[in-house]
Amino acid sequence: MSEDAAQRTIRYLSAATFALIAVLIGLDLLFDSRDGVSGVHVALEAGVLIAALVGMVAMLRRFGRVSVDLVTAREDANRWRSEHQSLVRGLSAAIRTQFDAWYLTGAEAEIGLLLLKGLSHQEISQVRETSERTVREQARALYRKSGLSGRNELSAFFLEDLLAPHG
Repeated sequence: MSEDAAQRTIRYLSAATFALIAVLIGLDLLFDSRDGVSGVHVALEAGVLIAALVGMVAMLRRFGRVSVDLVTAREDANRWRSEHQSLVRGLSAAIRTQFDAWYLTGAEAEIGLLLLKGLSHQEISQVRETSERTVREQARALYRKSGLSGRNELSAFFLEDLLAPHG
């Protein structure tokens, strides 16, 4: 299931849950009013019904805004990638060349790329379908072979000279 489809499913299930709560509270109000329950009790339940309806509307509006923001962010990212495709390919080639100069194995190079993309060890282990311990060991081997002390130095090694100084 795609991320968009999963988000739509969550949105519909959440809305359906709020709607079900509203229907159940409405039915309870109907039965309570027939049974002669006190006005305070009916008023409290009516307040809960209104709160459930307001919650449903607010949630649906928020989901709508988030969906629009997500589409905009994806469009921005795609536009940036297409405008800077040759630079990205050049950076990727330069990173691979440096990984080769450090004599990284294929797995260590893949770990390095995923670390540079900002993934955590746990996320990398899920992507690579391996244990988190294996990922940590391969990351340590990468740092040892490169002479770098960790993720921050790895990122700085490739990005430091690409970024113009501030000011």
